[in-house]
Amino acid sequence: MEEQDLSLKLLVVLMKAEHAVAGATQADMKRYGLTPSEFAVLELLYHKGDQPIQQLGKRILLTSGSLTYVVDKLEKKELLERVRCKEDRRVVYASINEEGKAFMARVFPQHRESVHKMFEQLSNEEKETMIKLLKRVGLSLGE
Repeated sequence: MEEQDLSLKLLVVLMKAEHAVAGATQADMKRYGLTPSEFAVLELLYHKGDQPIQQLGKRILLTSGSLTYVVDKLEKKELLERVRCKEDRRVVYASINEEGKAFMARVFPQHRESVHKMFEQLSNEEKETMIKLLKRVGLSLGE
């Protein structure tokens, strides 16, 4: 197969795989009553602690408008709260509250298992290779 044709085939296979993984991930998140964006925010806060709202979008690839909407929804679900920085009142943190922590402690192990099942047909070595290759492609395109 010609090099350019092989690149086109790779693109198609990658897009189909991404679509399948995204669909499975969305179905998993729906079990918990969350969108993938809501889950991503909670997961980040659960594992990394309070984050300035202005920086959350960069970490989980959301625009500021979308992020505000997601944070509002999670606040209404009483899973997180906004907290003003004491040193600089212009900065507002997203902070996972006790209900959010309890929720994530309950659902994250199930989510972790679902993700593992998505990739269980791959060996650890294959997973590590895919991670390296996909990072290399992403970095070459300026992520």
